[in-house]
Amino acid sequence: MPLVVPGLMGNSGDNKTDEWTNKLVGKKLSEQDSNETSFCKRDLPQETRVIEPGMMVTKDFKPERLNVHLKEDGTVMTPSPKQKLKSSIQRNLRNSLLAGYPLLTPYIDEVMPKKASLCQMKLPDRASLYVLDTPGSPPLFYQHENGAPLLPHLKLVHRFPQAFPTIRIDRGAIRFVLSGATLMAPGLTSAGGRLPEPRDGEEGVDGEGRWSRELKKGEPVVVMAEGKEEACAVGVLVAGTEEVKKAGKGPVVEDAHFLGDGLWKLNLD
Repeated sequence: MPLVVPGLMGNSGDNKTDEWTNKLVGKKLSEQDSNETSFCKRDLPQETRVIEPGMMVTKDFKPERLNVHLKEDGTVMTPSPKQKLKSSIQRNLRNSLLAGYPLLTPYIDEVMPKKASLCQMKLPDRASLYVLDTPGSPPLFYQHENGAPLLPHLKLVHRFPQAFPTIRIDRGAIRFVLSGATLMAPGLTSAGGRLPEPRDGEEGVDGEGRWSRELKKGEPVVVMAEGKEEACAVGVLVAGTEEVKKAGKGPVVEDAHFLGDGLWKLNLD
């Protein structure tokens, strides 16, 4: 993804891009006057977006905006946001994914084809997003930090909804979840909500939208919504579902990935 000024077309646009590339790449942004090693921020175009390592970037289009990408040390670069992972790391991630989500097993070769390479994208707060190196491939899963559980991206959940444990919120809770608020117990214990109902047999969701076993604190969970066919959020339980039933109050899922958030809109190109 080159350093570009969107909206400038043709040869003049190419020349403008080259001009800014020559001015900025290899330098650090500074509040002081520009020199051989730094470039003064006030000399940048008015419409400039400075993108730090791992920062989530939306696809909103603004003509004349300059995207400036920084390295870890603050130096301006022409970015390469995806880092291809070693084969051994890819195997470990594949095994971890199957261990955490065994119902994904029948689809794993579709999720992570053996001939495709897995790449890592660094996100803020020591988080990572994993994607295939195939152009146009949707995001697969993410991880808040080393040792944290692998969480499916919502676009993966929408492809294989039957592979992930679920709970369901009522209609009244939808707008709160889609604004990034903590999911609270009343949105699950009401008539429109659904918490797991343990039963014998294969693991999965029943006709009433209830998962087949209780989910424990710390387990990943997909959040469905009353009246909607597709999941609206993914997160980690801060309280087990059995505890939620007994207490009927308190937080259940915090810091969820939800439809329309930065992770959903993240530009992978």
